[in-house]
Amino acid sequence: MPLADYLAQHYLSASGPAPAKKRKRKTPKDTSGGLTIADDDVDTWTQPKATNDSDDDEDTPTIVGGLTIPAAKAKKAKWITVGSSAPKDSEQAAADAILASAAKEVEARAEQDDDAPATVVEGGDSTNAAPAMASGAAAGLQSAAQVSAAVKRKQDAEMAAMKDAGLDMGGLAQQTIYRDASGRRINVAVKKAEVEDKAAEAERKRKEEEEGAKGDVQRRMAEERRVELREAKGMKVARGVDDEVMNEELKGRSRWGDVMAGMLTEKSQVGNKVKGGKARKGKEYAGAFEPNRYGIRPGWRWDGVDRGNGFERKWFAARNRKKDREALEYAWQMDE
Repeated sequence: MPLADYLAQHYLSASGPAPAKKRKRKTPKDTSGGLTIADDDVDTWTQPKATNDSDDDEDTPTIVGGLTIPAAKAKKAKWITVGSSAPKDSEQAAADAILASAAKEVEARAEQDDDAPATVVEGGDSTNAAPAMASGAAAGLQSAAQVSAAVKRKQDAEMAAMKDAGLDMGGLAQQTIYRDASGRRINVAVKKAEVEDKAAEAERKRKEEEEGAKGDVQRRMAEERRVELREAKGMKVARGVDDEVMNEELKGRSRWGDVMAGMLTEKSQVGNKVKGGKARKGKEYAGAFEPNRYGIRPGWRWDGVDRGNGFERKWFAARNRKKDREALEYAWQMDE
């Protein structure tokens, strides 16, 4: 019997025969007088059990010599069959076998779908085709040739789609068209050239203004710098201490905070003759200070605190002692 017919026959019936009701028989009352004691510990197994053909008398108590002992209630099955009677053992076994075989077929099909390698059909679609990845290759076990072919097919399809959409083969969009407020097209290249020309003109005017604001000395220094750069082309790369030009340049360079620079004189050149000039002199300290062996006055920013190690003071004291000793020795010689 097919599974569908079996289920329809035994479980899908709309109506069935109504269950027959059992009659209740009245139990005769015990008219015996006296005290009735229900003892649970009475040995009922030694007394013969009264037999009764009715099934409804199972709950009646057992009376033993004036003692009433309640009988144990029999357990009844609460399973109710709706529709028709339960199937026989052979039919139930056949149905269970059919259900088990169907479940095995479903499990086998699921395992085959999960574990089997994905098949890729070239040049067409497949009913069991694996899902495609972003690169165009199908997911699953496949050869390198199949992967390359799938990627190539996706690239060709994308290029064809771009060509149909009006895009160039490089994948770039068409050139953006700019318009002004009136709707006229604006040529970006021309506008860019105009902006560059305006910037160059502004830079030229700025340089002219800077050149006009310079004095004669600045122009002469700029010209000398250009001459030096032209002459530097013929100079040697390695320049040592015997290079007279470099030495003269370093001597004539002024440095901030150079104390000895005030002792030198600036030479002025008139034509081909070099004349001596005045010494460069800056601000000096106006207060009193201890002398030093070089005779250099402190700077005008000095706060009057001697932060030396006292060598100058000891040096002058030693020279004074030497002079005094020489003077005394000379005086003693004259006295003798």
